[in-house]
Amino acid sequence: MPAWRRIANGIEIAVRVTPRASRDAFAAGTEDHFAARLAAPPVEGAANAALMPLVAKAFGVPKRAVALIAGDTARLKRLRVEGDPLVLEAIAQRLYGGSHDG
Repeated sequence: MPAWRRIANGIEIAVRVTPRASRDAFAAGTEDHFAARLAAPPVEGAANAALMPLVAKAFGVPKRAVALIAGDTARLKRLRVEGDPLVLEAIAQRLYGGSHDG
């Protein structure tokens, strides 16, 4: 799966999480995934809980529009971001500097 793909009600994104970072950050990663650095530790769902609002902020959607669909305990996660697929794809492209074809 590329870093993102369009679905009927939004996009699905792949995210590689690095917990226990000095600060939270969300940006382009490789062609296969976004990169999320989280200050939260990877215990008791803390990193997953910190990831949802970070992704929501990056895509300009409410927190309830972001859902973890795969990778609950893995570093590589798949999330669904609900909203206008064209708008969300444009934001994803902007995060990648327009050089990614998701």
